Amino acid sequence: MSTTPSDSSNARREAMEVAEAARESAMTRPSLTADLFLGRFRPELVVPFPEQDEADRRRGDEIRSKVEAFLRENLDADEVDRTGEVPPRVIEGLRQLGCFGLKIPREYGGLGLSQVNYNRIIASVASHCGSTAVWLSAHQSIGVPQPLKLFGTEEQKKKYLPRLAKGEISAFALTEPNVGSDPARMEMTATPTEDGKAYVLNGEKLWCTNGNVAEILIVMARTPSKMVDGREKKQVTAFIVESKTPGFEIVHRCSFMGLHGIQNGLLRFKNVRVPAENILWGPGLGLKLALITLNTGRLTVPSATAGVAKQCLWIARQWAAERQQWGAPVGKHEAVAMKLAWMASHTFAMEALAEYTARLVERPDADIRLEAAVAKLFNTETGIRIADHTVQIRGGRGYESAPSLRARGEKPWPVERIYRDSRINTIIEGTSEIMHLFIAREALDPHLRRAGDLFNPKLSGGKKAKLLAKAAGFYAGWYPKQFLPLPVSIPSGMPGPLVPHLRFIGAASRRLARTIFGLMMKHGPKLEHRQGLLGRCVDVGVDLTVMAATCAYAMSLGAPKAGEASPVDLADHFCREARRRIAEAFRGIKTNDDRLAGKIAGDALEGHYAWLEKGILLAECEAATPAPSPSPRRERSGPQTLSPVS
Repeated sequence: MSTTPSDSSNARREAMEVAEAARESAMTRPSLTADLFLGRFRPELVVPFPEQDEADRRRGDEIRSKVEAFLRENLDADEVDRTGEVPPRVIEGLRQLGCFGLKIPREYGGLGLSQVNYNRIIASVASHCGSTAVWLSAHQSIGVPQPLKLFGTEEQKKKYLPRLAKGEISAFALTEPNVGSDPARMEMTATPTEDGKAYVLNGEKLWCTNGNVAEILIVMARTPSKMVDGREKKQVTAFIVESKTPGFEIVHRCSFMGLHGIQNGLLRFKNVRVPAENILWGPGLGLKLALITLNTGRLTVPSATAGVAKQCLWIARQWAAERQQWGAPVGKHEAVAMKLAWMASHTFAMEALAEYTARLVERPDADIRLEAAVAKLFNTETGIRIADHTVQIRGGRGYESAPSLRARGEKPWPVERIYRDSRINTIIEGTSEIMHLFIAREALDPHLRRAGDLFNPKLSGGKKAKLLAKAAGFYAGWYPKQFLPLPVSIPSGMPGPLVPHLRFIGAASRRLARTIFGLMMKHGPKLEHRQGLLGRCVDVGVDLTVMAATCAYAMSLGAPKAGEASPVDLADHFCREARRRIAEAFRGIKTNDDRLAGKIAGDALEGHYAWLEKGILLAECEAATPAPSPSPRRERSGPQTLSPVS
């Protein structure tokens, strides 16, 4: 059956309404990034750089050293990559070390680590074995412990958190075979029983983190809709589900480009009965729960990618120093030297951003939703580029697998595996495209709240007039300020080379704010469809945020020790690179080929460039493929998984 434009429009409206209902309330707490999008640079939000309590640091370092020592002796990451399994003895050893309860409070049997310490441990594990890092982070970054801590009743916490701390594996089931980022189309249903004491779940979930080995899962499902103002309002509810419940099946284990040791699959729920008391937070609050959970969960990925970037930098500079070409180490040749400089400065920026966002979690007066999204977007995109540079610097050895290098007597640096494992990071827990849209929506929110209803055709003329008068009163004072060369309050002690970058942040943030406002006035509601323009605005805001965090981080590290280079040079280099990107983004907002690109894409979608595809063996698939048969259950000591929430 064909889809009419009206059907498409209604589906889009319904999807937007569901997504809007799931959003958190307006920001009332300070946010560096939110202010930058509004033309306000407040250095006091990042300087002094948030500090970690020294006792907390020592405790985290002690646990991290134990984990590192255990993995160094017991885990062969290349073997995991080859066999697709993390050895049971490794999983059990991690259980004994308390690694599945790193963030679970001590009163429930966990280690109760801060977000900073947790992130550093995951970063260290990720630098050695991406699959093992996913196992641990998926369990407690977005698995059951995090939403249970935030939204669970005391009875639910006492029942499940001690089990999770001891190593029972958890999963977060949101994505479905036909549903990624469009929650309005969720197909999994949860039907209440006649007595109201339970719900019966039916449907499938795909790419569910640790789903193939999980004992306890958070499952999102549609519960009966409500009627609001004469219209159906879809309800998505979160349930705590135990995998031993009859009707739960592991249908298929997925195989991926990288992270071969993870357990990721297609899960089927067929008349799975769940007690009503296993609803988490409340009926209809599932999507909001998911978004809030992901805000904190996303903080782990930036730290993990920063850890991998450090590993890449170490490998690249070792090789660039020892590999001789044309009478000198390749690192002395400018083409490679420029890559090394970019890698070093951007690895520093990745660490600065990861540390900044993680430390903000410990401060109750901060709103981290934008900073978390910025960190996820910037660090994953930068991380894959750093991995790519490492492959290029290593040349043929970067493309060759570590076991092959080892077999012929060369240093088995796992660059090829790192590259494959890193590629997923721009997809999981919100693709880069979704992160752009999320950041854009939050950045536009203050304007939409003040003037968004002016574009509502259903609003009466009288109400529009009042709204226009109120909005005009605000923008009459706000908009002209975005053109003024307002001074930036430079923090005392800021290194001289970084001062011009802070002033640039202030000026560029005002330019960004007036640019966004101008785009809203020009395009109105259609701006949501101009994702190229919004994406460039977001990229500017992201780089401004990272510049501020990097300068503050460099300042906090103080003078270098004897024999060490200054972090100020790294921050300075990063900011110079970021400023060039920002200038290019602003040019692209004004002059671009988005319309032509849209036409070409439309022609391609309709098959008008089929002639360009001639001369190849087409990767045609069967029109219909048989449904996979259920896989046998695995022992609980086994592998792991990953969940692209895209």
